[in-house]
This record gives sequence, C-alpha cells and structure tokens, in this order.
Amino acid sequence: MTSPAIHIAVVDDELDITQLLANYLKGQGYRVTELHSGRALIALMATDPPALVLLDLGLPGEDGFSIARQLREHWRCGLVIVTGRGDAVDKVVGLEVGADDYVTKPFDLRELLARVKAVLRRVVSAEAPPAPAEQHRDVFRFATWELDAGARRLADSQGRETTLTTGEFDLLSTFVRHPGRVLSRDFLLEQTRGRDGGPFDRTIDVQVGRLRKKLESDPDDPQIIKSVRGAGYILVAPVAKG
Repeated sequence: MTSPAIHIAVVDDELDITQLLANYLKGQGYRVTELHSGRALIALMATDPPALVLLDLGLPGEDGFSIARQLREHWRCGLVIVTGRGDAVDKVVGLEVGADDYVTKPFDLRELLARVKAVLRRVVSAEAPPAPAEQHRDVFRFATWELDAGARRLADSQGRETTLTTGEFDLLSTFVRHPGRVLSRDFLLEQTRGRDGGPFDRTIDVQVGRLRKKLESDPDDPQIIKSVRGAGYILVAPVAKG
C-alpha cells in the first residue's frame, strides 16, 4: 500500500498543514501533490487524478461540501475530510456527501495514516478487475435487488443499476454476507472502515441512512435494513447467493 505509484492530493489553504502532511506521507512512500484551493484540485483531477484526496472544508471563498460533492459525482477516488470543523452536523453532512472518513484537527499523524491506508485498501480493491469465477460466485439476491460483489454492481429486478459509493458498497456487502444477524456499529465499522468507533461516532448511522434511500421504497419505514435499539442493524430480507 505504500507504493510510490499511489498518488494522494492534500488540499488545505494553510501551507504548513500541506507541507506537514506531504512530508509525512512522502516518508511513507506515497506520491503527494499539495494544493490550496478547490479549483486547483478539480484541475488536477482532469490531468493527474489521485487515488485519494485529503480535503479541508475551510477553504477561503469556497464551499468544501460542494467540492466533495463534485468529486463524488465525477470521479472515483478515496475522500477523507481533514478539517478544524468538528461539529457533529458538519461530520454528518460530510459523510452524507460521500466522504469515506472525517478527521478533525488537531490530528495524530499515525492515526490519519491508518485511516488513509484503510480507505486506499477499499479503493484499490474496487478498481481491481475481479476474477472470472468470482463474478459468478459472489452474487447476492435480496428483496428486489441483486448485488454482484465481483463486479461491484447493484441492480434492481429490472436490471437498472444504482450507483454506490465505496463505503456504501462495503456496508451492503457486509449486510448480505451476514443476513438475519444483528450487526453492531463497531463490527460494521471494523468491516468497512478498518477501525473502531468512538462513543459519538455516527459514521455507520449516516451510511445506513444513505443505503436506505437507495434500497427502500420508504426509507422512513425500512423493510430491508432495520434498526435494533441499543444493538445495531440487521438485514431482515432473505438473501439468496449464486
């Protein structure tokens, strides 16, 4: 995971922050581009797209959430928001627009590196072509949906595809591999993010909410992924594999 071929963009208006992160990540073997505006990032995405973006929300004169939304709509890359805005609402919005993770300043460089590696593992896995046998073996059918894990494809009963972010795909894959079981938030975080959660971590709640909007006919009255008070979530729809 520390091959120089893996390109990371660090976007922050504070020069000392970009230099700190760039020097540290370069020391871990990554290729790093330092940027100081959303406009520069969008230009880079068109010419030398990184595998992962570390994005500050507080860029002067720019809406960090809008930049994140643009990335999600037009490019497939890892996205970790690194910002001084630690408000719970900002974190929820960041995750809702498709960020893979949200880190508040000040941060520990080793913890940030661990989160970067976890996101990159999922991104690289998503881009790797699946083995032919895997394409036929890892197909899960539930409710009116079919998830092809090998092709990373979700389609309804009419064959119409629904786009999933990397985090949404990883979460749904975990659910279909453990149907009928109550899965705790900590278990889901470990399976999808490779880390433990804190007592106020709402990452999984936000991701489940995003999945429900795509899977459920009525997200406010879910019939596929249900909440279990004080325990976590359960995929109640029967799953057929193959």
